[in-house]
Amino acid sequence: MKKRKNKNGIHRFTVTFVLLLLAGIGYQTLRRQKRPSKAQFINLKHLPQEFHSHGIDLSKYQNDIDWDVFFKQADTTISFIYCKATEGKSLVDSHYKKNTNELRKHQKKYGVYHFFVPSTDAQKQAEHFLNNYTYEPGNLPPVLDVETQSIPDSVLIERMKIWLTIVEKETGVRPIIYTSYHFYTTKFRNTFLSYQFWIAKYGSYVKELNDKRVIYWQYSDAGGIPGIDGPVDLNFSKRTF
Repeated sequence: MKKRKNKNGIHRFTVTFVLLLLAGIGYQTLRRQKRPSKAQFINLKHLPQEFHSHGIDLSKYQNDIDWDVFFKQADTTISFIYCKATEGKSLVDSHYKKNTNELRKHQKKYGVYHFFVPSTDAQKQAEHFLNNYTYEPGNLPPVLDVETQSIPDSVLIERMKIWLTIVEKETGVRPIIYTSYHFYTTKFRNTFLSYQFWIAKYGSYVKELNDKRVIYWQYSDAGGIPGIDGPVDLNFSKRTF
């Protein structure tokens, strides 16, 4: 009886172990299926009237990009790319050089942007940006990203003008202003009359996007692009690349 009891115990242990092992394999398989893949692709929206090209913008939040996959699967669909370069007066995006080096190597149309910190000296921010970026013929215009505010409108606008003027003088190219739909309609639309805009407005089309100064429309922050894990900002351009 004792010997038989031991065999049954071993048998039950073996069966339990196998079941747990199979369950673990199944769980890991399911996790892999649910996890975003670098080759996963979410179809882009159809280009609305007046817009002609698809584009994306990148920063450290997209992590390491598999550029081989991107250029194999998405190069003909994504016509332009913007990369974050700097923020404030001292920060440099950790993936800026890596991303722009790859784009230059593949001769892909790209531009860079600076994230504006309203409470920080605008001249120092412009100098910091120019210390890390040199405009090259063929690059897209540099972009000033303005999406936060901690100072009065009049001060914000004055500091933006300082940055924009310095960067234009150094590069010879007038920068574009990236901002939210709310900021554009309530603060900037009637102020920066000689500048083009890149508007972030998720969801439905609005009549303000017909404005001639609106050159880019960021319509989603949840795109899926081959070679990139996780969500990506998606953009339309009125330019044809």
